[in-house]
Amino acid sequence: LLFAVFLFFNLVRTEKALLDMPNLVMRQALMNTRFGNLLTKRRLRSLFLTVALLLSWLATAAMSGDWLTVRLFTAGTNTGISDPIFSTDVAFYLFRLPFLELLYQYLLLVFIITVFICGAIYLFVHPPQQLGFRNLFANRGQFHLSLLLAGVFLVQAFGYRLQMYRLLYAAGGVVFGAGYTDVRAMLPGYWVLLGLALLASVALLLNTKLKSTRLITVSIIGLVGATILLNGVLPSIVQKFLVEPNEFAREEPYLEHNIEFTQQAYGLKEIDEREFPFTGNISYEDLLANEGTVGNVRLWDVRPLMQSYKNLQGLRQYYTFNDVDTGRYEVEGRTRQFMLSARELVTSQLNATSWVNTRLSYTHGYGVVASPVNEATAQGQPRLALRDLPVESSMGLQVDVPQIYYGELTDQYIFTNTNTDEFDYPRGDTNAVTRYDGEGGIPVGGFLKKALFALRFLDYRILVTGELDADSRIHFTRSIGERIQTLVPFLEYDDDPYLVIVDGRLFWMIDAYTVSTRYPYAQPYDGINYIRNSVKVTVDAYNGTVQYYVFEPDDPLIVAYSKIFPNIFQAAEDMPVSLREHVRYPERLFKLQSQVYATYHMENLMVFYNQEDQWQVPTEKYGDDIITVEPYYTILRLPQEEESEFVLMQPYSMNNRDNMVAWLAGRCDGEQYGKLVVYQFPKGELVYGPAQIEARIDQDSTISQQLSLWNQRGSSVIRGNLLVLPINGSILYVEPLYLQSEQSSLPELTRVIVAYGDNLVMEETLEDALAAVFGLLPGDRPDPEDPTDPTDPTDPTDPTIPGGEDMQELIERAAELFVAADEALREGDWAEYGRLQKELGTVLIRLQALE
Repeated sequence: LLFAVFLFFNLVRTEKALLDMPNLVMRQALMNTRFGNLLTKRRLRSLFLTVALLLSWLATAAMSGDWLTVRLFTAGTNTGISDPIFSTDVAFYLFRLPFLELLYQYLLLVFIITVFICGAIYLFVHPPQQLGFRNLFANRGQFHLSLLLAGVFLVQAFGYRLQMYRLLYAAGGVVFGAGYTDVRAMLPGYWVLLGLALLASVALLLNTKLKSTRLITVSIIGLVGATILLNGVLPSIVQKFLVEPNEFAREEPYLEHNIEFTQQAYGLKEIDEREFPFTGNISYEDLLANEGTVGNVRLWDVRPLMQSYKNLQGLRQYYTFNDVDTGRYEVEGRTRQFMLSARELVTSQLNATSWVNTRLSYTHGYGVVASPVNEATAQGQPRLALRDLPVESSMGLQVDVPQIYYGELTDQYIFTNTNTDEFDYPRGDTNAVTRYDGEGGIPVGGFLKKALFALRFLDYRILVTGELDADSRIHFTRSIGERIQTLVPFLEYDDDPYLVIVDGRLFWMIDAYTVSTRYPYAQPYDGINYIRNSVKVTVDAYNGTVQYYVFEPDDPLIVAYSKIFPNIFQAAEDMPVSLREHVRYPERLFKLQSQVYATYHMENLMVFYNQEDQWQVPTEKYGDDIITVEPYYTILRLPQEEESEFVLMQPYSMNNRDNMVAWLAGRCDGEQYGKLVVYQFPKGELVYGPAQIEARIDQDSTISQQLSLWNQRGSSVIRGNLLVLPINGSILYVEPLYLQSEQSSLPELTRVIVAYGDNLVMEETLEDALAAVFGLLPGDRPDPEDPTDPTDPTDPTDPTIPGGEDMQELIERAAELFVAADEALREGDWAEYGRLQKELGTVLIRLQALE
């Protein structure tokens, strides 16, 4: 509207020039055409109004998407943090600068289009061949255009001022943000350009009296030439001759700015840095004392577990599992970690995909499958705590409302409370049916509302079916990802919603983020340079009810959003306690912070400049692929802490090295939620990284031969994620192995590999592997409370070792096993050879324990 008004009145300003057109030849030519009838005052104004409305709409239509920029400008509040160059609050960059840049672009667009159209009219009225190049516009046109061009230069002066602030996003220096060249050359250059633009604007205002085409030309060419010199040539000279010969000394203060603000932008400023109390020496009793950690070692990876769920619990072709989530639950007085997945219904997999089936009858998924992370059956399958139809519960988990009307795969609209019973779940030769008893959906109502819904979904059957009545409800936008994005589109959402069981009901929890690209001096990663996990979103799987809870009340972006939309967000304290117990540190944020911290843990400027202590996320072998170690949730007792807790952790190795140097943990429980703690290993201590453990597994003759044997017998071995578990000042490594036959897609947990120190063992169960890695034979489990524990000899001169054998007996047994294994190898009895090699390894570990 503002654009249209401005353009219209400027077009009206050209009206007299058109009506008094001095070019008689052109005027006569126009009068002999249909355009000649337009040359009346009334018709010209109608034409001008039409052109102004049309052009203004076309030129600014895209700006309608920037409405939130305007609202944030009015709602943003100061953060108390100022940038080091202009001493301006960070809120200016987050809220005000985007609006001012939008305003600048808008004004420049308005003036340039107006100058172009009005200039074209004056050239039409006074063609250049009539006036000559030295007098490109007639006197009347020069007055008008000089005013407009003065406005253009005034707007450009405003733009130069904004460009100064944008130097804090400069990406061409040694680090992101303003560097030496930007501050010492670019910034003064912009001040000079701003002054020249103001002078040009004043000169053009004077030209309304002087009416000289030369003044217009000199103003434009002069400013363009100064821009090339001050924005291009001069900064290049400063960079090449002043900065590059002594880069660190020149850039040192700007390196410090980059580190400081990058840590602030990604929430790393308050990270708790600790030295890992590395002893490298734990006993089997230490494991027993860390029951919270050892009792929750995750032996099931998502991919094999997903296949097992689909094969064991799919039950019908129209049921599927989209994802496997992990969480912790209180079971029999202790916290246990479970993996679970929702059984969702996909109507496209029905044998009969009629309208009644897909819209009225098959409306929802049913139930959830859950299993503890560390248990398997004798057949190598997950031990299920929630299973079957109807849902059978054990291990303390209970689901009372198993229907899933809103989920990850529910992408179609449906009707409930119709004259057709809803399919609930298959039961023998028949099907159980149900009626929806929730608050989700919208009442269908009478004929008019039905007609509107039919138009909305382009489905005439909504209008003509006899199955809908006044009590029927329509449910749409049921996919939880689309649902939350539709409701609150200005937040970014985690792409991995996770399912939780609360008071017998199913809820989806989704982490939402406030992000920006406008944080000064902060290094961009993944297209952003500021992020906070400010909001937790919950969606009721039965009713579809969505709630937004603020967990970062100090985040300036969520404060502004809450002002703009005061009825959307609730305080974290308002989340029901039973739901809050399942809040966890978000994986997307943690991965991004891990990536940033790998570089920005270096605060010594020289070390940072040379990247001498650069970390990286290590790699591991997964199946036949080499992948980056993904962060994983686990229950463990952090060093210097009293209780076990649910954490998300990520190990680090040195850049281009495989040894582990640190690990990062994101805490999830209670008052510790949201805190990051990093443990660094002592300098000079060799701590194996995941890639080195994987290499040791490949080089172990017993393990590698067994894996080769399995892979040659019509089956394939799947190597699971390698878990790095810190326990009592030492590191334990655990890797599960799965066996899958070529005829079946049902993987089985077959073996567990455990590494500790220089010991590496592979056993059928985690318990046996943990015992064997400490030199204990199967069934030999010391009681941690028994003072006569044979694994803790009190006499250092006693030539016996754990278990009561003396050294000579074990040496003789090792020799016997070696001979027997060699015989089995010659006879091709690989199973016997593997068994003998495994026992030989255990005997050798027991011998090593003597030292």
